[in-house]
Amino acid sequence: MSSALVTGASSGIGLEIARTLAPMVDNLIITGRREGPLRDLEKELIGVVDVKVVIADLSTESGVDFLIEEAGDLDILVNNAGYGLYGRIADQDPDKLLGIVDVNIRALTKLGHHHSTNMRMKGKGKILNVASIAAFQPGPGLAVYCASKAYVLSLSRAMSAELKGSGVTVTALCPGYVETGFQSTSGMKLTGVEIWSSLPARSVAKKAVRAMMKGRREVIPGIINWFIPMFARILPIRIQLIIVKASLMMR
Repeated sequence: MSSALVTGASSGIGLEIARTLAPMVDNLIITGRREGPLRDLEKELIGVVDVKVVIADLSTESGVDFLIEEAGDLDILVNNAGYGLYGRIADQDPDKLLGIVDVNIRALTKLGHHHSTNMRMKGKGKILNVASIAAFQPGPGLAVYCASKAYVLSLSRAMSAELKGSGVTVTALCPGYVETGFQSTSGMKLTGVEIWSSLPARSVAKKAVRAMMKGRREVIPGIINWFIPMFARILPIRIQLIIVKASLMMR
């Protein structure tokens, strides 16, 4: 009996990853803060997989602990829950900024530590951490979000190396602009180029699951997005900051 957990499964990439994984596992645990969309997904997947809905606030330690207890033993962990806030960091509510850290970093780290430990003892398991193409450069205008995704990418790479040969793989998903609810949540408006280059969440989810099942270290959906890590390696930080600031702040 195989079990998978998808966090942030109520919309966007998490929703589509849950749909993609459903025929591949026996038990699927989906979690988020909004019960309505999760119940809708549960109904949609009736007859495909046994679904368990867990309502949990991953910005709190008690919420993460509750999810760990409810999820039980896993074969697949998808750390997708995350969000960001658009605007200058000095203009933001500090509690909301720390909320990003709690969800994007603390919850992901605790879930990854707990389940990778159990998976290593079993000698098998797969972890998919959702980072972002924003992980490859600093992001004035989305400073905390970009920094949190850089953490996710770095952590995933390190865990992948540490777990090599154990039967447990860790994959980092680094999507570019995706057609999700992130923009409305963050308060950011997309430019014409970003809309043109954006990918459907379903397409990103399928590529992510395929890469995870193959045990790849990371995956960047969309050909145009492949160039961003290359530019991040070549361009001086000063130039990167000018470009990203112009892109993010002039909206």
